[in-house]
Amino acid sequence: MVEVGLESTPARKNWRKLMQDVVTHFPGHGTLFEDKYLEGKAEGEARGILRVLEVRGIAVSDEVRRRITDCTDLDVLGDWLDRSGTVERAEDLFDGREPAG
Repeated sequence: MVEVGLESTPARKNWRKLMQDVVTHFPGHGTLFEDKYLEGKAEGEARGILRVLEVRGIAVSDEVRRRITDCTDLDVLGDWLDRSGTVERAEDLFDGREPAG
């Protein structure tokens, strides 16, 4: 059986060019790949924060949950994740610094 692929086709050259452009423009250029990567990273950080609070038995109000899951600022989420292991109340995560997005 012969396997058909991109080995010797013009599509291979096009594919390689597309992949080179992705690497060249990521990170820092606002590509779709970068946007989706950062979105996923923020969602993961938010899930981590909520998980730490849950494991520690700390109640999380709907407002706090919304604030955490709506945040897309990775620096802010990182700060909150660091604090999630030591706060006494979920509201104590927030230091008044507003997330950028």
